[in-house]
Amino acid sequence: MPAGGDASIYISGPWTHRTVSANGTRFHIAEAGEGPLVLMLHGFPQFWWTWRRQLTSLSEAGYRVVAADLRGYGGSDKPPRGYDLVTAASDAAGLVRALGEANAVVVGHDWGGLIAWTMAAYFQKTVRRLAVVSVPHPLALRSAVLSDPLRQGRSSGYALGFQLPMLPERQLLAHDARRVARMLGTWSGPGWPDQQTEHRYRQAMSVPHVAHSALEYHRWYLRSRLRPDGLRYARAMRTAIQAPTLQLHGALDSCVLPRTARGSGKYVDAPYRWRLIDGAGHFPHEELSDKFDSELVAWLADPEPER
Repeated sequence: MPAGGDASIYISGPWTHRTVSANGTRFHIAEAGEGPLVLMLHGFPQFWWTWRRQLTSLSEAGYRVVAADLRGYGGSDKPPRGYDLVTAASDAAGLVRALGEANAVVVGHDWGGLIAWTMAAYFQKTVRRLAVVSVPHPLALRSAVLSDPLRQGRSSGYALGFQLPMLPERQLLAHDARRVARMLGTWSGPGWPDQQTEHRYRQAMSVPHVAHSALEYHRWYLRSRLRPDGLRYARAMRTAIQAPTLQLHGALDSCVLPRTARGSGKYVDAPYRWRLIDGAGHFPHEELSDKFDSELVAWLADPEPER
């Protein structure tokens, strides 16, 4: 564990912890294996540890696997700004280069998936393959919140409460981050998370400044819709994705509905594969990791994934 590191973040396992500088920011990563690079980006309200099983399974399958804490999370820097998707995608592209590679397979869940989609549009040469989990293309998500207000709009309603200043941070951290546990349980399938997993995520959200940073991503996403930066982002995201893409989604996801995610292939001008994981909610890579890993590893091994 790095000197002064928080034990709730630097969890031991068959991986190595280190700090990598990219895009003017220091990022904490957990790394395992050798081979082609797979960069894994977590979502809300989690941190790198969400990929603990994939760090093992993918490294055993012959890949160099790097699970990074996003800007503002875990052991990474928590600057006062830079929580827009373009900056986050620049962070991820910078990480690929800082790790000594020209490109990588990029796997992103939830907010990490939105960053991965953005990275594939803005930094096309950096993304060799793209795997997105539990989230549609950013333009599809924007459209669904407005066009399906009684279903996806209601499911995304929690983000509206995050727009207030300061109060949402206090609510998120109250009673040892009890709201984190509630979100995990509400959005997942039955039987997940267990107490240890819940405790880990509650601890990680309680690291100083993480709650504020995590909510800043949500604030930019909604507030930028009619601002010049948001309009520029929407125009840029019309660029067709050129990387072979795998989209994995839990059939029981109540946070991002499967009907919202399905159809994102229209933004991909490359081989595209959609897989629905029965019995899983918003966190299929943790809830049903064996099924998830089987789909991901098979797709990575396929030299010509079908359209």
